[in-house]
Order: sequence, then structure tokens, then C-alpha cells
Amino acid sequence: MVDALKLKIKTLAFGTHCVECHVDESFFDGQEQTEVRSADVDVTLQVTRKSEEAYRLEISCRGTVTIPCDRCLDDLDLPVEEDYRLNVEQTGTEFDDSNDGLLIVPSDWRELDTAPLVRDTVLLAIPMTHCHENEDDCNPDMLDMLDSHRVEAVPGDDDHWSETTGTDPRWEALKKLKEQ
Repeated sequence: MVDALKLKIKTLAFGTHCVECHVDESFFDGQEQTEVRSADVDVTLQVTRKSEEAYRLEISCRGTVTIPCDRCLDDLDLPVEEDYRLNVEQTGTEFDDSNDGLLIVPSDWRELDTAPLVRDTVLLAIPMTHCHENEDDCNPDMLDMLDSHRVEAVPGDDDHWSETTGTDPRWEALKKLKEQ
């Protein structure tokens, strides 16, 4: 599976080539700490060789990933429908991925491993916060436990709050210093 994502760029014929593969949770294991518990994603990688040193990559990922719900920690299936396009230039001696949409690889590279690009494409499709859309889908035992630990007010927090202005008077004192 991962070998299919290694492109032999030096010997790639001019024109468009398509690579299709399927990734599962093992694709995400061992690379970095991710929350992916399982995955069922079809990947289509289309590479177009434009010249001796210029390529166009189009990555398309379709499927689902299972991650923990932020609220109840039970499995949450999220759809993945993500596309990513970038140009690759094979020039110089340095690797440079600092430009958005452009990847520069050393001219002596014979192979380009696109697995990190595919992995990032899938991981970036996961929203920052991920909870079951309906709270009724969450684990009721976990929700009960969370409710039992809920704190309505922090003791002593009211000491610094002004009911009349709706602000913390300490901020008002800092604003006065700034105005001086």
C-alpha cells in the first residue's frame, strides 16, 4: 500500500499517471500521535509530468475515519472527502516545502514518497473539535459522569467581577495605565 505512494519521478514518462490505493488505520500507526482509531479511505493520486523537473500532484481522499468523540470518548465516524493539489519542482539540492502549493525537491532524488502528503490530507480533513452531532448519540454513562463533576461557579471568582460594569476591575486598572 505505502509502496504504491512512492513515485519514481526520475523515470516517470511525460503525461498523466494515476495511482489508486486504500489506506486503513495501519497507515497512520507509527508516524506520529494521531487520534485515528480506524480508517477506510480510498486514495487517488494523479501525477502529471510537465517537463524534466516539473510535476503536478492531485490527491483525492474519500472514505471515513474513526476518532474519539471529544465529549464522550466513544468512536465517532467522520467522512473524509478531501482534495489537495500542488506543484512539484525538482531543482537544486535542498528540500523546501515552505511555499503553499509548491514542493521543491532536490534534483538528485529518484523517488518521491507521497505518503506524508496523503496522511496530512486525511488528517487535515478532521475538524478541530469533533463531537457526535446529536448529544443523544454520546455514551450516556460518560455524560452522567461529566455532569457529576460539573462546577457551576468557582469559589472566590466573584471577588473580581463587577456586576455594574460587567468587567473585571483589574482590567480597568490596566487600561488606565495604558492610557497614561
